[in-house]
Amino acid sequence: MARPPLFQRATVTRIVKETADARTFVLAPHEGPLAYRAGQFCTFRVRVDGAELFRSYSMSSAPETDGELMTTVKRVPGGKVSNWMNDNLVEGDEIEMTRPAGRFCLRDTDVPLLAFSGGSGITPILSLAKSALASTERRVRLLCADRDQASVIFEAVLSDLVERFPTRLEVVRHLDAERGLLDPATVRAFAGGDGHADAYICGPEAFMAMVETALPGPGLIYSERFGAPAPVTDETTAATETPAAAPPAAGTPAQAKATVTIILGRKKVSVPRTDGETLLESARRGGLTPPFSCESGNCATCMAKLTAGSATMRVNDALTDDEVADGYVLTCQAVPDTDSITVQYE
Repeated sequence: MARPPLFQRATVTRIVKETADARTFVLAPHEGPLAYRAGQFCTFRVRVDGAELFRSYSMSSAPETDGELMTTVKRVPGGKVSNWMNDNLVEGDEIEMTRPAGRFCLRDTDVPLLAFSGGSGITPILSLAKSALASTERRVRLLCADRDQASVIFEAVLSDLVERFPTRLEVVRHLDAERGLLDPATVRAFAGGDGHADAYICGPEAFMAMVETALPGPGLIYSERFGAPAPVTDETTAATETPAAAPPAAGTPAQAKATVTIILGRKKVSVPRTDGETLLESARRGGLTPPFSCESGNCATCMAKLTAGSATMRVNDALTDDEVADGYVLTCQAVPDTDSITVQYE
């Protein structure tokens, strides 16, 4: 089945200043409205100081309630893409983005929805809350942790939603400056009698790990993790400079004739297959520089299509079942099952 190009251009039609360090970008994709589900994200490709960088940001809009596509980006210390977007993008600019992806979505159920956000983790949580309130009769309860009052994102939007759905939506604010960091006891007290609810968590890693451990259950838990790009090290650089015909630098060599063939643009290279090596690692070893971002299986930046052979993904939190059935894989997670395999980046 034919699939549209991974990246497309979109115009920034409007910018909303949420806080001193967070902006909502309203986007108009050039190819027309994008189909997406509440809670999903897009990966953006930008060039900063001559380097091509990829970062994933969640939608703060929901298809059931918003006629515009919106993503919200908070400045992160040392974050090249978030800082560049906050400092440089203006209305009328164009930016490159993927189609929406991700599995941090609502399931078809009538159990209550509990959501826990830390800082800008409120972005996909807001999208989910909008969708649940508009398209179901579920009760929605949010526990939003922020550094201080000045850091609170979407306060007016959530206040408006509470006024519109007073019997179904509850929003509890936790400000670290006033009460200290959120702790397990507070999480359990908030969950109360809704231990059977679906719980959605997004925020800093330590925050999510604490909430996951504190929740009493037996409800399902969904956590959104984007990870971080792998650092470039001397070992990584050396691997990308290894000639395609050279033997594997690490791992246990497979059979001599077992190969991984990678097609990227007009380049096609084949390298001897190494047991346990991902397709992305094989591509780098062959001297290619394919796109990637999180290297955790959470975004779709590194996706490619298998045209021969098969592979198993260690983690897949980005591709749909239909995409997997069509042969698409996350190359950062896909390890070959067959002696020889061919993968093509779009």
